[in-house]
Amino acid sequence: MIEVENLVKRFGSIVAVNGISFRVNDGEIYGLLGPNGSGKSTTMKILSGILTPTSGRVLVGGVDVSRDPLRVKEITGYVPETPVLYESLTPAEFFNFVGSVRRIPEEKLQERVETLVKAFGIEKYLGEMIGSLSFGTRQKVSLISAMLHDPEVLILDESMNGLDPRSARILRELLMDFREEGKSIVFSTHVLALAETICDRIGVIYNGEIIAEGTVKQLKELAQEESLEDVFLKLTESQEEVATIVQALRETL
Repeated sequence: MIEVENLVKRFGSIVAVNGISFRVNDGEIYGLLGPNGSGKSTTMKILSGILTPTSGRVLVGGVDVSRDPLRVKEITGYVPETPVLYESLTPAEFFNFVGSVRRIPEEKLQERVETLVKAFGIEKYLGEMIGSLSFGTRQKVSLISAMLHDPEVLILDESMNGLDPRSARILRELLMDFREEGKSIVFSTHVLALAETICDRIGVIYNGEIIAEGTVKQLKELAQEESLEDVFLKLTESQEEVATIVQALRETL
């Protein structure tokens, strides 16, 4: 479970997150949606124990991120928007490194590595330097490393970026399996059709604030729109702007 109460994060004079509150229950996929620069990634870094809140209270699996960020890191699996990996290692070496840091028993580590590597189809890249791999393959390495220790909480920031359709489908199925196991998942994506398919509830963040929250059905009723894409554009005040730009392009091109 994740509980966020009046979370504020400032970087100097810039307020990146401005007093947001939300809750993610056990066995729930919560979509955190918003335009670039809205505060999504900052919020996710706080949930994963990487950043410290300026103020407010954040509990992840009952652990206060301000008081014990190391414990939060132990129980979460975090995938950033851009993979952060040791590029001079091979995926096999990196997975062994993650296993040692996470103190995963050798037999269990090898079993999970074999299963996840096969699922994401990167067997032939295990001996290649990570720095030489494509963005999509590095994203798969990042995803696998976040799941190796079977975390209680998964925090995925644009984790579908660069994935081929097969791998995206497998990740979607894995997330739904994790939900069935009672795990809490925070999921950010710009692919709104995907969010509509897998998210139990959605919070729309805009200018550092949660401006709407609920199930897809509830958000559609709130915005009086038929698709989640139109809901998103309307709530973030982008609908008219997009229509104006598209019309200008049609007249010019």
